[in-house]
Amino acid sequence: MVNLWSTTEHALGYLAKADSIAHRTEGEAVLLDYIPKTAQRILDLGTGDGRLMALLKIDRPQATGIALDFSPVMLEKARARFQDDKSIEIISHNLDDRLPDLGKFDAIVSSFAIHHVTHDRKRSLYEEIFNLLTPGGVFTNLEHVASPNQNIHIQFLTKIGYTPENEDPSNKLLDVETQLGYLREIGFNDVDCYWKWLELALLIGIKPN
Repeated sequence: MVNLWSTTEHALGYLAKADSIAHRTEGEAVLLDYIPKTAQRILDLGTGDGRLMALLKIDRPQATGIALDFSPVMLEKARARFQDDKSIEIISHNLDDRLPDLGKFDAIVSSFAIHHVTHDRKRSLYEEIFNLLTPGGVFTNLEHVASPNQNIHIQFLTKIGYTPENEDPSNKLLDVETQLGYLREIGFNDVDCYWKWLELALLIGIKPN
């Protein structure tokens, strides 16, 4: 299975475009609105350069966080971002592998990362996330999902400046409904797609109290 994210060229290419991804900030704003301001521990899966964790910390200065990624470039950028913030721990970990035992979290977040693992791994990862959450804890996944047909997929690629020839071969896209079904089967409450624009979607589930 192709995954180019361990290469410097691919990671830097993404970072050069990350801030200009259409409608990204809209999805992030909704995500931030669903993370309690009182959250004490936050886990960020596929943190990249730490963008989402940094946004979370603005209104949650008391929170401690763990940020996981496996790209050397991304890990370097994240460590640089949080070099003066001892409340954030950066850990190298590939989401293809079972999550390490990191304790319990009030919130687990992810942004454009889980679509790089196989569909079977998506489901098992969601189970591991459920088990790491405290009762009442929230899981938010701002994700790149599959379109219902090729026409809409081409529309999406065009709007973000890509073509079928240069889209990321690392992508393993899965539709929203299947993923929401996974979350419901695992036991999450209030499962829904809370925001969506074409292939960008925010999936949220709450662990029962």
